[in-house]
Amino acid sequence: MVEDDPGIADVLRITLRYNGFAVHSAATGREALAAARRHRPDLVLLDVMLPDGNGWEVCRELRAGRAREAATAGPDRLDGGEGVDDLAIIFVTARDAPRDVVAGLALGGDDYITKPFEVDEVVARVHAVLRRTRRPEARPAARVLRHGDLEMDEATYTVRRAGQPVELTPTEYNLLRHLLRHAGRILTKEQLLQHVWQFDTAVSSTVVETYISYLRRKLDRFGPPLIETRRGVGYGLTGGGAR
Repeated sequence: MVEDDPGIADVLRITLRYNGFAVHSAATGREALAAARRHRPDLVLLDVMLPDGNGWEVCRELRAGRAREAATAGPDRLDGGEGVDDLAIIFVTARDAPRDVVAGLALGGDDYITKPFEVDEVVARVHAVLRRTRRPEARPAARVLRHGDLEMDEATYTVRRAGQPVELTPTEYNLLRHLLRHAGRILTKEQLLQHVWQFDTAVSSTVVETYISYLRRKLDRFGPPLIETRRGVGYGLTGGGAR
């Protein structure tokens, strides 16, 4: 939890611990980065306006740090496979302008909560994000999903296109996995909201569009477009030799 207001920090810390979470606190961006390296959290609640900078910069460095670890880790790494960042990030901030929400998600945030907030809502959001980003210890049904030159290994959480690794945030990974599992079909925004975001109250169809654009940007670097937009309906992986 990265929060420089002592009152808000105390309320969040007490509530989260009451609900069974181990909580480590930081009041500055520098403290947050050091704590993340030391404790390797599953999720970060991140304020945007910090005494020594802003949460956007911290988010970038957190994501970059996990990417560096993934690039240098060997095959026996314990926190998952190459291709997906295992850290969830929720921005908690008074900056409530739509452009700020979009910016936070674009930087790799998995959710965005504006102040003032209800602590029960924060707990619910934390549970919702962890449900869609946390990797179980064992997944016996894991398989390799393929669509043309796109490949996702559910056992190692590896994503590749044209043989090249594709780095994804947890939400991007889950969205792509759902599209791959239904390759050849057009999925409505409502279906994607239900299966990827569990109809989180903070999520609107605009966020679906935003994350589709993130996937396109990352996947289309290695080949022709894969994701089709059916106007007024939704999105899908069509053609491309799905298997």
